[in-house]
Amino acid sequence: MSLIQVRNLCKQFTVRKKRAKGTLLREKTTVQALRDVSFDIDQGELIGYIGPNGAGKSTTVKILSGILTPDSGQAEVAGMVPWHNRRTYVQHIGVVFGQRMQLWWDVPIADSYRLLRDIYRIPESGFRSRLDELTDALNLGQLLRTPLRQMSLGQRMRAELCGSLLHRPEILFLDEPSIGLDAVSKLALRDFLKWENREHRTTILLTTHDMEDIAALCPRVMVLGHGNKLYDGALPDLLQRFDHTRNVSVRYEDTQVQPMLPETVTLERTGPDLHLTYQPALLPTAELLRLLQQAGTIREITVQPQNIDHMIADMYREMAL
Repeated sequence: MSLIQVRNLCKQFTVRKKRAKGTLLREKTTVQALRDVSFDIDQGELIGYIGPNGAGKSTTVKILSGILTPDSGQAEVAGMVPWHNRRTYVQHIGVVFGQRMQLWWDVPIADSYRLLRDIYRIPESGFRSRLDELTDALNLGQLLRTPLRQMSLGQRMRAELCGSLLHRPEILFLDEPSIGLDAVSKLALRDFLKWENREHRTTILLTTHDMEDIAALCPRVMVLGHGNKLYDGALPDLLQRFDHTRNVSVRYEDTQVQPMLPETVTLERTGPDLHLTYQPALLPTAELLRLLQQAGTIREITVQPQNIDHMIADMYREMAL
């Protein structure tokens, strides 16, 4: 039996538009956030949940967290309905919203953790061992006496992750946790999530717009668009189907170098830089890099995968959405 079972979830919101000049009432419109969304997640999976803004990702996370109640459909997480008996349910989950903080702003994070210990009724011995484990894994030891407001964004996110995992939840919901993080912080976040998933078999549902996060962490992805589930499967299959073109910029030590490339590759030169557009289905990235390296000594190279919005747009067109 799956740890998370979702069947035909539907949720709509009523949105009031800005009042037009000369009118007393604001016009209302209905937004369908989720349309018959169904999926199963097994224990220990690390799932990427992707889609453009407004697709319904955060709505799904809020329903599975027990914050929202769906208009129709069913959901069971660890055998419980999220929006029923929330006091019991939240003992089994951890939630991190990238744009909202659960820790107290003006107190040292160690004090916030002690408050969470009391809220979740964690035994002192278990609390201390878990806190030591998490602070070591997240490199928070030097920050425990620092108020949240004095931390950088990356430090705050690590502190939030620690707080959400103190009670050893079976499931961790992450809603865009890497938003605004620098490259070093993103790498640290990815390493920690892989460690937590591997060491404790914590089931993780990750929503993000960062394709590198998905590629580094998630063997399986679900794609949401206009409230509909468009895809559920392996990431390589998704990329093969919709990641049609990629762009590469390369600069050689000898700026006059002209690599020998297949006709399927479009090549343009801007000053010392070469800009290439290619199709991975016709020319694998590894083979392209080999051809570029054969041409001469490379000084700089950037491979830019197609972003999620482009892939989603391709899916919309194919599915006539």
